[in-house]
Amino acid sequence: MDERDKLARWKAQGVSNKECARRLGRAVSTIGRELKRHSAQGNYAAIHAHSQAWGRAEKSAHSKRPLKNQQVYAYVTEHLREGWSPDQIAGRMELEHPDDPSCRITAETIYRWVYDPRQADQRWWEYLRRKQKKRRKRNGRGVRRSRIPDRISIHQRSAVVNDRHEVGHWEGDSVESKGHRGGLHTEVERMSRFLVARKVPALTSQATSFVQRQIFAEMPAELRRSTTLDNGRENHLHARLHALKMRTYFADPYSAWQRGTNENGNWHLRRYFPKGTDFAAVADDELQDVVDEINNRPRKILGYATARETLTRLYLTELGVAIDS
Repeated sequence: MDERDKLARWKAQGVSNKECARRLGRAVSTIGRELKRHSAQGNYAAIHAHSQAWGRAEKSAHSKRPLKNQQVYAYVTEHLREGWSPDQIAGRMELEHPDDPSCRITAETIYRWVYDPRQADQRWWEYLRRKQKKRRKRNGRGVRRSRIPDRISIHQRSAVVNDRHEVGHWEGDSVESKGHRGGLHTEVERMSRFLVARKVPALTSQATSFVQRQIFAEMPAELRRSTTLDNGRENHLHARLHALKMRTYFADPYSAWQRGTNENGNWHLRRYFPKGTDFAAVADDELQDVVDEINNRPRKILGYATARETLTRLYLTELGVAIDS
């Protein structure tokens, strides 16, 4: 605007285009185009010129196809509505269209588009897991400490478990309901990130032990080798899992990161059931629908395969069944 004010004043004084260009540090052709575009009846007005230029810039910005092209736009918006993260969308799109360069997009590009002020009326951020109007870091949470009988430390866990070289090793935890009245017991398989969640009427050792045995008794022996738990009082009866030939390990107190696979699984669940949810009012079918949706979502850490696909592949490999590549 400042340059246009000067240009209008100089032209009114009869200064040549070449001299105006020299004073402004612009090319002569730039001055010529500016005057040609924004002069009315031979007169150049700075306010009128700036308004026209701004209008053209806005029109040009909004005329661009969203998210590179219409195909990418349709893919991104469809899967945002299904609860996929931008990273999952970007990775899966490349997996499904390996030979199509037009289907390449980064998660960061999707995030920037979601939070672009020009998209504010669409409210795409509501489809993201944390539903935040602005991007910000999140904080972790603490864990409880309790005395566990026959407790075996996570530090005695074998390398094959620690390094995720064998299927069938799980991490377990509890998700509290509103008012600490019951909740969920969750188990996540370490290699495949496959999630299982069942309701418990109370976060007691009896109720939790019953659900744990219910979860693992339904599985083949190759898929239930061990589980790693926290030090909550609800895990006092962990030894009952030994009847299923399962080993039980315990993380260090206040070390939730040692069960990071389960913590991440619970984080996925909390997108659907935020803190304060009364799980007594959540139907079993509704909970299972959510778990299925999570397990059928592509994961970057799995090469954009789903947890269900990965667990199936690992189980068949364990049995020595050939898998088509």
